[in-house]
This record gives sequence, C-alpha cells and structure tokens, in this order.
Amino acid sequence: MHGHGLLLLAEEEHTDEWTDFAPSAVYAAMKRLAAEELLVKDRVEKQGNYPKRQFYRISESGERALSDLRSEGLTDFAIKPDPLDLALARLDPTALDSLSMIIEDRLVRLREGAAQKQAHLEEITQYLTLAETWAMRHQISRWRSEADWHEDLIAALPEIIADEKSRKETT
Repeated sequence: MHGHGLLLLAEEEHTDEWTDFAPSAVYAAMKRLAAEELLVKDRVEKQGNYPKRQFYRISESGERALSDLRSEGLTDFAIKPDPLDLALARLDPTALDSLSMIIEDRLVRLREGAAQKQAHLEEITQYLTLAETWAMRHQISRWRSEADWHEDLIAALPEIIADEKSRKETT
C-alpha cells in the first residue's frame, strides 16, 4: 500500500477515534517503519498526472512485530501517572483557597468530555465495527471513572485543605 492509500484507510477506519494515532502521522510512521525494516518497498506506480507512488508491504519481521503488538495490546494495560497526583501530593500552601474551584472546574471539563465522546460515539456507531465501538466505550468509561474520582476528591477537599493548613502552621 502507498502512503496516501494508508492515509485514506486510516480516515475510513476512524483510527483517530479509538487510538492516539492521527491519520496525519501516516507518512512519518511509514518512513520509520521502513527504516526499521518492518515495511519493505514493493513497487513504484504512476497513474495519469498523479505523482509516482511508492508501495510498501509488511515484512516478515513486521508481521512478527505486529503480532507482538496485538498480543501486548490485549494483555498489557497502561495507566499513566496524572500530573494532578504530583500537584495534589505537593500542594501550594498559598493557593489552598482556590483548590476547590480548580478541582470543580476539572470535574466539569471531565463530565463535558465524557458527554461529548458519548454523543460522538452515537453519531458514528453505524460506521464502526463492534470491536471499535467497544474500544470507544472503554475511553468513555475511563473519562467517567476519572470524573467519579474527582467527585470523591471534592468531597474530601475540606479535610485535605484543613490538613495542609495545619502542616503550614507547624512549619
């Protein structure tokens, strides 16, 4: 497949909906995969006034790497540290009075994001496979779970702020 064909396929498959891979990254990714010999040049074609197109195919090592990635994607999971956790663990004692408002704003944005993702899923469900739909539902679930955690945090903020202020007084 050539780069433009892969770009069109990525758009058709809505990869940007359920991955962090944007179709605009196709050419750079293909170049990197070719440099790593996971893709190999297959042929060059020219049709009409279109520019020459380099076609690639997946190599044997590319097939093995793809199989490994699929397996890892199903068995591994990634829950990355949230910068909020560091900021919360090391609160600025001079900004404690604005903490509730900041966290409430985050909650609003999380709820809005989850609602937007849900509405978008409902708009495009007819174009997705069942597995793609479940992948998007997983994203929505993570947004909602994060919002639920923020609600618990908001309930605990008076105690957290009081604890932080008492520490400030003892130092």
